[in-house]
Amino acid sequence: MDLFRKYLAGPQAGLEPTEAETVERLTDRVNSSTLLEDRRDAVRALKSLSKKFRYEVGTKSMNTLIAVMQTDRTDLEILGYTLDALCNIMSCDVDDESLLSLLASNIYEESSGFKSNGKLTLLFSEMFIKDTNNVSLLLSLLQEYDYHILLPTIHLLTVLLQNKTRDVQEIILTNPMGISKMMDLLADSREVVRNENMLLLYELTKGNTNIQKIVAFENAFEKLFEIIRDEGGSDGGVVVEDCLLVLLNLLRNNISNQNFLKEGSFIQRLPSYFDINDNSEHCITWPLQKTMNVCNMLKLIRLLVSPNNPLQHITSCQILMHNCGLLNNLSKMVLAVGIPVDALIETINAVAEIIRGNQQNQDFLASVLAPSVPPRSAIVVLLMSMLSDSRPFQLRCSVLYCFQSFLYKNELGQSQIIKTLLPSTSEVNQISSGQLLCTGLFNNDPLSTWFSAISLLHSIINNQDQKEQLLRVQLATSLGNTPVTLIQQCANMLSMGLRFQTRVGLLQLLCHWLADCSNGVTHFLLESSNVPYLISHVSSSEGDENEMIIRGLCAFLLGILVLFNNNQVHSFHKSDLRQIIEKRIGVEQYADMLSQVSKHESYSKASKAPNIMCNEPSEVIFDFEFTRLFKKLENEVLKAVTTTNDTDHDKNVQHDNIVEQYKLIIREQVNINLYMNAQMHLFIFCLYIHLKSNLFNYTFRIATTELLIIN
Repeated sequence: MDLFRKYLAGPQAGLEPTEAETVERLTDRVNSSTLLEDRRDAVRALKSLSKKFRYEVGTKSMNTLIAVMQTDRTDLEILGYTLDALCNIMSCDVDDESLLSLLASNIYEESSGFKSNGKLTLLFSEMFIKDTNNVSLLLSLLQEYDYHILLPTIHLLTVLLQNKTRDVQEIILTNPMGISKMMDLLADSREVVRNENMLLLYELTKGNTNIQKIVAFENAFEKLFEIIRDEGGSDGGVVVEDCLLVLLNLLRNNISNQNFLKEGSFIQRLPSYFDINDNSEHCITWPLQKTMNVCNMLKLIRLLVSPNNPLQHITSCQILMHNCGLLNNLSKMVLAVGIPVDALIETINAVAEIIRGNQQNQDFLASVLAPSVPPRSAIVVLLMSMLSDSRPFQLRCSVLYCFQSFLYKNELGQSQIIKTLLPSTSEVNQISSGQLLCTGLFNNDPLSTWFSAISLLHSIINNQDQKEQLLRVQLATSLGNTPVTLIQQCANMLSMGLRFQTRVGLLQLLCHWLADCSNGVTHFLLESSNVPYLISHVSSSEGDENEMIIRGLCAFLLGILVLFNNNQVHSFHKSDLRQIIEKRIGVEQYADMLSQVSKHESYSKASKAPNIMCNEPSEVIFDFEFTRLFKKLENEVLKAVTTTNDTDHDKNVQHDNIVEQYKLIIREQVNINLYMNAQMHLFIFCLYIHLKSNLFNYTFRIATTELLIIN
């Protein structure tokens, strides 16, 4: 406290003043002193105290410091002290001894809002931005060259954005030149200024589309990619990571910026960051920073081809990524040795979304061979990883997602997978995808069974031919025994009462297989024990939450057996199954069991995205495509079970089709009428334009509006 004694002399000079008294006297000194030197010394003292006594300085000196920032701006030294003090009291990473002692002694009540440092920083930040001119002043200070002014200004703006993101963003939007000044600082020759400004841009661009667009049009992509290149690309340090985080902010949920990036030929710069032609490099352990940089680059790629984006945008990006060699480099990374697990997971996910729904890219992945002896298909190598219980859970999930994406809207790929399940004399000694999936389907590891069942499910989605082909698959369960069809073996495994995850996977496979496949329903019903098994489960009232899911899936499968039944199996016609359900289960209980599926939290979670979003293996229950099937057929299944007359049900379906046809006809007629009205108005416009010019605007507006409606 010796530093402050010349300011603290008073009637009781022998007593040591408290921190609050010290701050108060220093504040009075700033307010009352006419000499700049005195004010400067007092502000310097407040700055020193602000690190440990944030509460006192913030509550007693905030307004004074703001006033100094406005009135003494020309004195760079006092301005620098002021900015540092303000930054200290609004930051969470300082040691406020007085606040901690007050909290420890329970002086503040719960309702006071000061129970945490975070709430205190929010309060001070709110006080500061209440006058928007304060933020405008900070933005104007960004043009100062002096290091001692520029750096604390950047720090203070960063802290304000962290504490009151939306409010500060809105203020900055009213001062667009402030954004231009921040972008100019990316070219500052002083690395510390540039790097701190990067952190400011990261906070600024969070979740605000308008700011993201302004930053992008300030040539942000070019500047950021130049910094990444100069800093060593994926081998660079934390500066590269900061650049990538800003890029991710600019692209996330912003199709406009994604198009800007694509049209600026920046996608073509990405392959060089994933070039691993030097095989000796794989034996070297990656530094943690490189792993983080590569993962962020892969996340950037995934933003461009995310399934949530418009289809046309996804397709154009996928084509570019194939043509520029990015998909080729990533495919090599997937099969390379020594890639860290986190980077490998993100790489597989990126490949999945680059090939998803794109026939050319899917064919490319199918042609990739792993560098092994003998060479193996990349698909086979990936499936081997997925079905190995020694591999990390998230890695196995990413491989499943990649395999699903390979089969998505890919009838040729589906047929190739199913073909490997059918009897063949060629390539007997080579491991095939079908062999791996069948082995995994009957594995003791329930997660492997689930992965295999879902993989087979995706091999037959929206493909009636492959559903029929899969009915031909027979399995030799043991030497000397008669082969069993795959569909019956799945049913047999259900009746064994295996673990929950195994049964869930098999039931989802069977539901997809038999949906809209009457021959499949017939094959399933030919085994007389299958229906009683389903009935006994749905009618049961015992079990935990998991058993409720099993009963719901059994109810759904029962409904599919009714809905797609072609009445080819004696005693299991549609009417027979309805009577069994009504007598053994009851229509109300059946409907209740069916509804349990969509009520489960894991169903809602799985329905949001095609990739698995689970942290633990036990959380894996539903597949995304199954949730779509359930949503599509739930009401139809319920109607099929509750309808007492097949003819009535068929008439209802026919009636719905007729209604849809009439709707289409009416819609077309409305469009024709609108078009004729628009033509009539245009004719009137052409006829009278030379006589009554005042009709121009009115008629043109009507005609244009109606044409827009048609389009």
